[in-house]
Amino acid sequence: MVHLLGAEALHFEYPTQQVLDSVTLGVSAGDRVGIVGRNGDGKSTLMKLLVGKLEPDAGQVTVRSDTTIGMLDQSDAVDTSLTVGQAIVGDLAEHEWAGDPKTRDIITGLVADLDWTAQVGSLSGGQRRRVALARLLIGDWDILALDEPTNHLDVEGIAWLAEHLNRRWQKNAGGLLVITHDRWFLDEVCTETWEVHDGIVDQFEGGYAAYVLQRVERDRMAAAAEAKRQNLLRKELAWLRRGAPARTAKPKFRIDAANQLIEDVPPVRNSIELKRLAVARLGKDVVDIENAGVSFGEREVLRNVTWRIAPGERTGILGANGAGKSTLLSLVTGDLEPTAGRVKHGKTVQVGMLDQQFSQLEKIGSDRVREVLAQTKASFTIDGKEHTPAQLLERLGFRREHLSARVDDLSGGQKRRLQLLMLLLREPNVIVLDEPTNDVDSDMLTAMEDLLDSWPGTLIVVSHDRYLLERVTDQQYAILHGTLRHVPGGVDEYLQLRQAQERQAERNANVRNTEQANGTSSTSKLTGAERKAVQKEVGSIERRLGKLSGVIEGLQHSLVEHDQSDYTGLQRYGDELREAEDEVEELEERWLELSEQLD
Repeated sequence: MVHLLGAEALHFEYPTQQVLDSVTLGVSAGDRVGIVGRNGDGKSTLMKLLVGKLEPDAGQVTVRSDTTIGMLDQSDAVDTSLTVGQAIVGDLAEHEWAGDPKTRDIITGLVADLDWTAQVGSLSGGQRRRVALARLLIGDWDILALDEPTNHLDVEGIAWLAEHLNRRWQKNAGGLLVITHDRWFLDEVCTETWEVHDGIVDQFEGGYAAYVLQRVERDRMAAAAEAKRQNLLRKELAWLRRGAPARTAKPKFRIDAANQLIEDVPPVRNSIELKRLAVARLGKDVVDIENAGVSFGEREVLRNVTWRIAPGERTGILGANGAGKSTLLSLVTGDLEPTAGRVKHGKTVQVGMLDQQFSQLEKIGSDRVREVLAQTKASFTIDGKEHTPAQLLERLGFRREHLSARVDDLSGGQKRRLQLLMLLLREPNVIVLDEPTNDVDSDMLTAMEDLLDSWPGTLIVVSHDRYLLERVTDQQYAILHGTLRHVPGGVDEYLQLRQAQERQAERNANVRNTEQANGTSSTSKLTGAERKAVQKEVGSIERRLGKLSGVIEGLQHSLVEHDQSDYTGLQRYGDELREAEDEVEELEERWLELSEQLD
């Protein structure tokens, strides 16, 4: 393969920290590299050195003469005086960029919701970030270097970006360097992983799942001092092998080695015991939402939402930006009253909320971490063992010197850890997490997940981090057309529904345009009886989809377990599976058509 970029004996340090010490590595055509490591260990510094945005203190970076490099920096700024269109496509006439399928796809995937004529200065930080990413991707680059590209993207945007990067270059062309805390994204797009730590860079073959296995093997051979981190990673590996079949179907690491490593590792959660403890703490009534709707003036955000939250339930909420996820959380926490229907909270329910704004830390910004911990309870029980608050904080990645720091002086990731710890120490029996992965590195996420695995209560999570959702929750619900529906197939099913929803919206728009051109209209309001009939059919379809999900799961299991030499039996299971999947596709299309009528 063609060598694109190389670094030899790189050394770089800041006044208070040596970041890299004699690092040698390279990027060849076809490489797709994920860069991981703890916050502050030098991931962004390494990327800037490789693309020429920083000069090393020693060593050198060489780039092939005709190689072009494009970078998305965390601090990328777009000229605020430009319009969105000017910032993305420059002075190109509309017919020039609109006639390019690649450009149209990027605009649709990242900025379709933005006003093309709006000034960049009027956009939010997240919207500006998407404009900067779209502008970069439209260019032709031999190497793309992306620093946290999934920030401010929802689940659909992240899935689109992964698909775009996977088909952007041919197999042995182009190079990708990406820093992200989104572990699903790393697995989806990367064929190599570089771990930056302690001034060095360790290189691993494969994406995040393969990295976990190889790092466990490395740590096992290293020293007993790494035991704490190794145990967390082995637990993570057990989940990867047992809980995410779609991920481990990819032959990125040796299955036999993985099975041997996890022989004596129990499941990540004892669901039965956790639910028993949750019932003991909560009783049988948690939060009942019945036919609830929320409207703000003329705008209806949620409608006909019925959700009976059970003790010990661990649920992830999916939905596009603006779909109503935060509104739904406000109903659960009691911060918002529905404008229709009712929400009933159990008598013993104590809700703890981890929000995106660090609101729990506002009043203690000038306090030292040690003083904050002194105001909490003396001990906390996890897995039957007593822990002090300081021990829990250490488990979440704090070092002893951080105990003397003021809360306002902590980094974003450290604030998130302290926020989570304070939440757990209040011992709520219902925890609501709103985008908990912001500012948190992958090691911290693993520690957070480990703590949540042993927490006996009801857990509701809203996150664009697909890996976290699949890791800490047992089921997912989606907000579609303002309604809440169970998606037994998880994120994959949700993305399929959203794509079908967009196709249906396109068809409806085409019909309306045709009718307008012909001077006709088929628009009509449903009568009360017709609306009830449509709602009844929607409910019937959702129940059938739930049953089919179980049927498909059973057939998939049968295909794996069945004697592989019995071709007749395998054919029968395969035919039944295709029939069930075809029925699901038909039902989902019908569900979307009916949902359009209810809008």
